[in-house]
Amino acid sequence: MPRILRTGSFIALLITTALPLAAQTRAGSRAVDTDSDGAQVFLHALSRISLHHASALEDSALWEKAIDGLIEQLDDPYATVFTPDEFGQFTETNTGNYAGIGVQISRLGSRVTVTAVFRDTPADGVGMLVGDRIVWVEGHDAREWSIDQARDSIRGEPGSVVNIRVARDGFAEPIPLSIVRDNVHVSAVASAWAEQGIIAHFRIDRIARGVADELNEALLEYAGARAVIIDLRGNPGGYLDESLRVVDLLLAPGQALLSADTRGPGGEVDEQTWRARSPERLSETPIIVLVDGFTASAAEIISGALQDHDRAVVIGDRTFGKGVVQTVYPLPAGRQLRITTGSWYTPLGRSLHRARNRDGTPRPEDAETGWVETAAGRRLQTGGGVFPDVAVSQEPPRPEELALMNHAAEAGVPIGVMVQEYSLELAKEALRSGSIARLPPSAFDALAQDLVEAGMDAEIVGDPVARAYLDQWAQLRYLYRADARALGIEVAAEEDPVLAEALRLARAARTPGELFALVDQAGPRRSGS
Repeated sequence: MPRILRTGSFIALLITTALPLAAQTRAGSRAVDTDSDGAQVFLHALSRISLHHASALEDSALWEKAIDGLIEQLDDPYATVFTPDEFGQFTETNTGNYAGIGVQISRLGSRVTVTAVFRDTPADGVGMLVGDRIVWVEGHDAREWSIDQARDSIRGEPGSVVNIRVARDGFAEPIPLSIVRDNVHVSAVASAWAEQGIIAHFRIDRIARGVADELNEALLEYAGARAVIIDLRGNPGGYLDESLRVVDLLLAPGQALLSADTRGPGGEVDEQTWRARSPERLSETPIIVLVDGFTASAAEIISGALQDHDRAVVIGDRTFGKGVVQTVYPLPAGRQLRITTGSWYTPLGRSLHRARNRDGTPRPEDAETGWVETAAGRRLQTGGGVFPDVAVSQEPPRPEELALMNHAAEAGVPIGVMVQEYSLELAKEALRSGSIARLPPSAFDALAQDLVEAGMDAEIVGDPVARAYLDQWAQLRYLYRADARALGIEVAAEEDPVLAEALRLARAARTPGELFALVDQAGPRRSGS
């Protein structure tokens, strides 16, 4: 039967061509025994409840509850049954075309959480961030909502407004956001020069359809780069075949890309390995991959494969750990069943999966983890997800920064929107004048004054730490809107220790061997230590 493999939104999709039950049985699959004692007990219990229970629930409602209970008892955080509309929404989120605000969401820690904010979209425009938890939508408490409830409420007609409140780590109160919906199409790869045209920086938001072609074009355009940085932070995954094509661009023919164990229709375990076929690109160019706790699924496949083959140094935090295969099976009435059916492994056999509870939170782990050794003798840690070669965490917000944002939320001042609008006007003026440069802090005095006039306290806005935070925020948005990406990377690195470390190593290394030698000399490190 033909299959389409993909991963994404912390899921992997395996769509199989539907066969009648009899045909499946002839093909060797194990049919459910509806004549068993257990099946008969279930059906008779359902009948008695339908006829006599005081709730007087309709049969359709009872069937829905029975399915929900069955899914819940699987203890599988990725299992669900889609309605036709839900499945259509599920499949379109990774095509790059849809009407909404430009985010990807998953249920983590029992909350609907933003796992990707796509560039130049309505959500990006108001300052929504990866990790934000949606707690309120249009007057409704969303703290207990499902993904489907959140998606249905957030999406709507282009041009209409949706009011959302998000909980953000470090902020006492939810942050209000008023977002104008729009038709969204987002390219997956953003390319820029850094360090005066020496280093190529590729930001990949998700592993969408066509991302390998986009990266291939970027590699050709930046072929003269002395080093390459591939930023996969916040990348929630996407299509499996696209992730394999991305890795194929950077590995030699015959090298393993990925392996998987999946349960076949007859209950047998099917083992499969994918190998590189294309000519290797940038074989003598140092490659650095940036990851964090929101790097997941297909993005982990890329970082894990490049790390296993001594092809890239990985910098940042341990990745999410989504390394299981999901299969989507067609059901009657247009429904689709998604369940976990297997596991992914890196070329050296490392499991990418980190066990999680039904609500998406990680389960406790043993202190002891294993190790594998690469061909170059490097030791890589196992235990779920990809462990970085150089562990560097993003610095937490400073108290003064938190005070600024909390106060804006309490005062009802849409600080994110105001920063975006102010920065856009600065960018328009710079583009009109033909002079795009880093602006002095005084360029943002009017923004600070606007915030005070909108209802914020002048002392909080004028605090030196808070003001520096506001200035850099607006500076980055201005440079982004002005398409000054190289300068934006330089400014971002001042407050981004992961990017700063990547640039430091990229400047110093002329070959992959030199890059790994620099990492070995520095030894394990973590930001702030």
